[in-house]
Amino acid sequence: MELRHLEHFIAVAEQKHFTRAAEAMSISQSGLSASIRALERELHASLFVRNTRSVELTEAGRALLNEGRRTLAAAEAAKDAVAAVQGLLRGHLIVGLEQCLGVVDVPALLAKFRSAYPGVEIEVRQAGSTPMLDELASGRLDVAFVATAGDPVDGLDLRPLSRESMVLVCSPDHRLANAEEVGLDDLTGESFVDFDRTWGARAISDRAFTAAGVAHPVTIEVNDVHTLLALVAHDLGVSLVPERIAAKRGDHRTVPLAAGSAAEWQVSVAVPTGPAASLTADALIGMLPTTRT
Repeated sequence: MELRHLEHFIAVAEQKHFTRAAEAMSISQSGLSASIRALERELHASLFVRNTRSVELTEAGRALLNEGRRTLAAAEAAKDAVAAVQGLLRGHLIVGLEQCLGVVDVPALLAKFRSAYPGVEIEVRQAGSTPMLDELASGRLDVAFVATAGDPVDGLDLRPLSRESMVLVCSPDHRLANAEEVGLDDLTGESFVDFDRTWGARAISDRAFTAAGVAHPVTIEVNDVHTLLALVAHDLGVSLVPERIAAKRGDHRTVPLAAGSAAEWQVSVAVPTGPAASLTADALIGMLPTTRT
């Protein structure tokens, strides 16, 4: 099986269109189609269901997609290993980042990395922590800065950078605004402002309320920290957020959670384990400041 055939297959699978995939790969459409046909002959399976508007993966195609991504990632890691032995780090570093983590100055870190390794092409993708963990496991990212509850993830190495408690934020006029602390059961009947489900803080909140057996009805869902705090300050709902987010300027009030709330926010740098691990990712992690927990 040729790596270029896998590259062409993945391009079509991601674009769901032969013409767009050919343009992305800078090859002719006929050449791309021939490459896919050769791969299908070798595997004795159809990989796509074709129609006039788009293409969809068959069951065989879906099975190949993740393994194909991991194979290409491993091949790239092998090239990097040879380059490292020769004293020259090269290749492609794809970094994932959830916004507003605030633990590491990622732009400054990437600038330092580029200065040290000018032969490495850097790509940055910003998204929620949940999909980034999936992309790491499938080889679409080399390294990611994520927020989780700190639980192990199969196929990934999560290296903690910072841990902190979640706290309640509410309006100054809210019934709990002057409380010394609150338990999750004190929030029964409340409406919540919260982040999109892909954000780490949202996943931690959902998990904590589920464990406590308390409803967590999110009536307003946002993708921006400052908007969330403004909505809370206007008494449109309450929210659980990490301490560093609650500390941002705004007219909200912050109330600690009672001990045993099972709501702790951990920022980690995550990398794949095994053959998909990247030397370029290791080099970047080596430039991080001393771990803070």
